[in-house]
Amino acid sequence: MNNYLNSIDEIIHRSKACPKQRLVVAVAQDPYVLDAVKLAFETLTLNVTLIGDEQEIRELLLESKVFHPYEIMDIKDKAQACIEAAKLVHSGYAHILMKGLVDTSILLKAVLDKTYGLKTEKRLSHISLIENSHYPKLFMISDAAMNMYPDVLIKKDIILNGVDVLHRLGIMKPNVGILAAIEKENPKMPATIDAILLKKMNEDGIIANCIVDGPFALDNALSKEAAVHKGVTSPIAGDVDFLLVPTIDAGNILYKSLMFLSNSKSASVVYGASAPIVVTSRADGIMTKYASIALAKLLV
Repeated sequence: MNNYLNSIDEIIHRSKACPKQRLVVAVAQDPYVLDAVKLAFETLTLNVTLIGDEQEIRELLLESKVFHPYEIMDIKDKAQACIEAAKLVHSGYAHILMKGLVDTSILLKAVLDKTYGLKTEKRLSHISLIENSHYPKLFMISDAAMNMYPDVLIKKDIILNGVDVLHRLGIMKPNVGILAAIEKENPKMPATIDAILLKKMNEDGIIANCIVDGPFALDNALSKEAAVHKGVTSPIAGDVDFLLVPTIDAGNILYKSLMFLSNSKSASVVYGASAPIVVTSRADGIMTKYASIALAKLLV
């Protein structure tokens, strides 16, 4: 029996009950990140280490009237700040890594370093939990920000990461819908062929502890009524927990459409490293960044 999550607030509430952890922010001189960190420090039982240009960080904290006892490390070079942040997590001193005012590629280079980084045998993937008023429970989107044009084996790894996250959130048999533009196999549309192969991997136990089906167009993945109208007979149609998008283009457009055109709420992390990494869009609001810290705290 799945313990469905109904809201981002439930993620935040659960996070508050977790033991105290340490959040480290790489290149922390970002006012929007610092506002989210302030809220997280005050409500989620966290210690905080800020790495970056100390003078800029302190000026931003002063402007926001933040006088919390943060640890601050003065490292002006952005690449080096990311390295030091990764080292703190690698050593066990910190538990959550967060991106500040730095390109994701620079942060990931530090994360993937074999000596001091956070690399595991898993592939890294970006997952977003979405709360939308038109759907009765949270659902996951992956991968909207990291794996660009995954082949079927990379999609398998993305599913395994997402299913692992959902298991840790209490959803023990998640429904995974493989998205495409249509719900029928078409040799000219690779996403539909991948969906058939991924469904077979699920049937063969290669992708376990979930139900994988597809291809689904978005409407019949999220609406039972649409599925019935189109003659889609899948048992998970209209009841997915996890949407696997075919490419980063589709995922990014879907995510931002949900956030900016339908007032959705979200929490996102990069998963598959030895610790969760908070990587949000620069356009994401403070509450999205805050909720993402809460999700990361749950996944430590």
